[in-house]
Amino acid sequence: MSAQVLTADAAKAAQINLTEGHQGSQALHETVVAYRANRRQGTACTKNRSEVSGSGKKLWNQKGTGNARMGSKRSPIWSGGGVVFGPRPRDYSKKTLKNVKKLALRAALTARINDGAVLTVGEFAITDGKTKSFISAVSNLSTAKNVLLLGNKFDEITFRAARHVQNVQLMAASDVNAENLLRYQAIVVAGDALQTLAQRTA
Repeated sequence: MSAQVLTADAAKAAQINLTEGHQGSQALHETVVAYRANRRQGTACTKNRSEVSGSGKKLWNQKGTGNARMGSKRSPIWSGGGVVFGPRPRDYSKKTLKNVKKLALRAALTARINDGAVLTVGEFAITDGKTKSFISAVSNLSTAKNVLLLGNKFDEITFRAARHVQNVQLMAASDVNAENLLRYQAIVVAGDALQTLAQRTA
């Protein structure tokens, strides 16, 4: 099992729609930022002076003690008091138009092809389901530190062999996005997944 580098001419021959120059760079930036923002939970929360536990009783008289005036032990200037302008639960998600995501996918795929990071292989399957066999097969395809394997469908045995390998990710070509293409050093496209990418970039 050997892989071949996918060139720009070969990609065009496979009817993959590539971008030219810096076309799509802004769309790529906005899309990746949106993907990362949408993964943020936004659950950080602090308590203000009305939410922390503690009495609201005035600590001492307003005048006559020589101390500064103080109304409550829950004041932010006291240890254990409320937090001023602390984080509150919020929604970080961003919306991205479909045509912007599509342009970002084309730009990312074009950049990786121009870098020589996209490889093609006829079929990829592990018949014995062993992790050792999977690592050996991937090593024969690429020497990169992390690899993204794209296919239309991987069988259960291949998934079983790959589940403990952290630096290799199996993914359907119909689900891959621009951020996935930029994250891995090498991208191996197996079987007819190249046609799926061509349809998604059309």
